[in-house]
Amino acid sequence: MDLVYLDPPFNSKATYNVLFKEQDGEDSPAQITAFDDFWHWDSEAVRTYHDVVSHGPRKVADLLGALHSFLGPNDMMAYVTMMAARLVELYRVLKPTVSIYLHCDPTASHYLKLVMDGVFGPKQFVNEIIWQRSTAHNMRTKGFVRVNDVILLCSKSESAVLNAQYTDYGPEQMKRYRVDDEGRLYKAENLTFSTANPSRQFEWRGSKPSPHRSWGASLEQLEEWYAEGRILLKRDGTPRLDGLKVYLDEMRGTPVTTNWTDIQRIGNTSAERLGYPTQKPEALLERIINASSNEGDLVLDPFCGCGTTVSVAERLHRKWIGIDVTHLAISLMNNRLKDTFGADLSPYEIIGLPGDLGGARALAEENRYQFEYWALGLVDARPARDRKKGADQGIDGVISFFDDDTNKPKRVIIQVKSGNVGASVVRDLKGVLDREKAQIGCLITLNESTKPMRTEAAEAGMYAPPNPQEPVPRLQILTIEELLAGKQLEYPSYAPATFKRAPRQTKAKKKSE
Repeated sequence: MDLVYLDPPFNSKATYNVLFKEQDGEDSPAQITAFDDFWHWDSEAVRTYHDVVSHGPRKVADLLGALHSFLGPNDMMAYVTMMAARLVELYRVLKPTVSIYLHCDPTASHYLKLVMDGVFGPKQFVNEIIWQRSTAHNMRTKGFVRVNDVILLCSKSESAVLNAQYTDYGPEQMKRYRVDDEGRLYKAENLTFSTANPSRQFEWRGSKPSPHRSWGASLEQLEEWYAEGRILLKRDGTPRLDGLKVYLDEMRGTPVTTNWTDIQRIGNTSAERLGYPTQKPEALLERIINASSNEGDLVLDPFCGCGTTVSVAERLHRKWIGIDVTHLAISLMNNRLKDTFGADLSPYEIIGLPGDLGGARALAEENRYQFEYWALGLVDARPARDRKKGADQGIDGVISFFDDDTNKPKRVIIQVKSGNVGASVVRDLKGVLDREKAQIGCLITLNESTKPMRTEAAEAGMYAPPNPQEPVPRLQILTIEELLAGKQLEYPSYAPATFKRAPRQTKAKKKSE
């Protein structure tokens, strides 16, 4: 691993939803819980705490013990414990040249800084970066309105990669530039330093530094600049002490500091916004990836959400690994990469998804809702409603499509069943299809379909698109086994818009080219 960026849940006590987009670009009322940003001191937190204290690095164990005495068994302690366990494991797999950027907020950054000191060592702390998002999370506060996140940067060793980053000069800085006889923009920089170094206080071509200053370069370097015409002269022909010509086209810009005020949050109307909670702007990840990795390096994001890190890494010719625990996030990320890069997308593998019927059954037994999200992802459907907010009314997923020039979206409604199914399930779906006035219905079933089920589906008839396309069955049954074997849902071939499409991008030109 060459670079790690992690943006874990902040312990903000909030529930974050994915807001889907309708085919016409409007917000959909369907909001699906992506994750709950709650951490609780429960049996799992206690087990993790005992494991780190008993088997983790001594300094981390001592730190967690001290924090437990200070914080007590509460939610913040659960959050710090969770992060400590993960940071210890990350450290174990990192190369010596690696840097790690931990994105957090001021409510927990001081605790996480201590944990990182325990894991990496205090000497390996590099920077606390303040990213000013420009808008506040909450205007109702007793203190000053907070508009910043914190990014903690640590390295595993002194040999970590750090490529200097620059921003464009601002209007005030540009006022210093003048145009020379060749039409090049330049500014004048001082040739002396505010240090009295006797070896650099010599007279040169009739000019000499003041008693408390010294030349900022050797005699050889000064002569070289003079020969190149880079020294501005006084009327009497002697060099100006502030006369080093620095050309704009040779400068890279203003060095980036630890205060990042130039990267804006993603606006609500931005084409970049995909509707995923806590989505970070690509410019933020582009700066981090360019600063702490090189082309061909491996970038890891263990809390990758909708995949901003992996998308930027792909564009900048890095190898990447993204990890998330929800099948909803995996579907969003998969669609984002395909929409963004098309045929230019590098080959990749999704690990951890069911690859056969046995794996699908295991997922269904472990978590029925995650199985449902995964099954909907097999046909690029979006979840119809949040399972935490009531009954599904017979609709688990939806696909929107167009098959004429009226710009009115048509719908495929989908049910997912992981248990026993029969003809009555198909009849019920047919009723939902009629009630919702949807064009096509689909039953995705973990178990095999029966002959009575297929007969019942056939009686629903065919859907004939208004344009010259082949009719498709109005009610279709697809088994998980069939979907894993490559069978596809049939509906008019206009591109669906389940997820908001990421804008198509061209990969950056390789530096080696």
